[in-house]
Amino acid sequence: MKLPRRRFLHLAAGAASLPAVSRIAWAQAYPSRPVRIIVGFPPGGPSDILARLMGQWLSERLGQPFVVENRPGAASNIATEAVVRGPTDGYTLLLVADSAAINATLYDKLNFNFIRDIVPIAGIVRQPLVMLVNPLVPAKTGPEFIAYAKGNPGKINMASPGIGTVPHLAGEMFKTMTGIDMVHVPYRGGGPTITALLAGQVQLAFIGPLASLQHVKADKLRALAVATATRSSALPDLPTIGDFVPGYEANSWFGIGASMKTPREIVDNLNREINAALADPQITAQLADLAVTALPGSPADFAKLIADETEKWGKVIRTANIKPE
Repeated sequence: MKLPRRRFLHLAAGAASLPAVSRIAWAQAYPSRPVRIIVGFPPGGPSDILARLMGQWLSERLGQPFVVENRPGAASNIATEAVVRGPTDGYTLLLVADSAAINATLYDKLNFNFIRDIVPIAGIVRQPLVMLVNPLVPAKTGPEFIAYAKGNPGKINMASPGIGTVPHLAGEMFKTMTGIDMVHVPYRGGGPTITALLAGQVQLAFIGPLASLQHVKADKLRALAVATATRSSALPDLPTIGDFVPGYEANSWFGIGASMKTPREIVDNLNREINAALADPQITAQLADLAVTALPGSPADFAKLIADETEKWGKVIRTANIKPE
């Protein structure tokens, strides 16, 4: 049977619209089964804690379990690749950490391009780094420390939780911007770093307040400044490093991403829910207890943060000629 042209065009237009309509309807029904949040670090760390906090909120709001799955290794590259190679239906999410911006330059060969292959959904929090010294160091302020280090070139040991971590790169950037000479001593994680600093085996470290605040309050470590652009609510009396090293800023941050082909409707829905969590008084109180600051915004805002941090840390890595372990 031969169809009239007008009837044929009407049916063709209707058929063409079916995939879009069904995709929107499917996204509106999201989630209809459990969702995984892949975390590239072991249980108990900041990324794991935040993933579980957001997972619980999303589970209660959306009526399906958001299950945290830890896949540590290779500075979170294993977890990222699992999400990149996994389903694109929004049921596999990634806890995005600052390591993603670092790894893009630190590793010569990755099986993915983070900015190309992962869609940013929402930022969660920003964590300040604290410039800490052992109390035996005769410097009470940041400028005094710089003067002390310049008077003792190569005699200051700077600890970090490992090569290529934000605390390591924060220290390298500090060296470059101040012209001081320090010896980097990498440890395997934040715990050993704090232990070495407490014992006086090293003199300086850039560590988050969650791991260091108790030692500062007990006068076992001395905090000289925070690395954020503005003062930290956890340590309101401390100046920023930018006050005496103009332009200096270094933060840890975390957010949520997914495979780049995840439906936009799902990305936008998750972004709204995560931003709602960050505005909830109970969640903000829990974040304050963790000494972190909420990082609300759109997917585009989170994408810009990742791009900016990738560029910044890439320059530090190339300048200091840092190689992965």
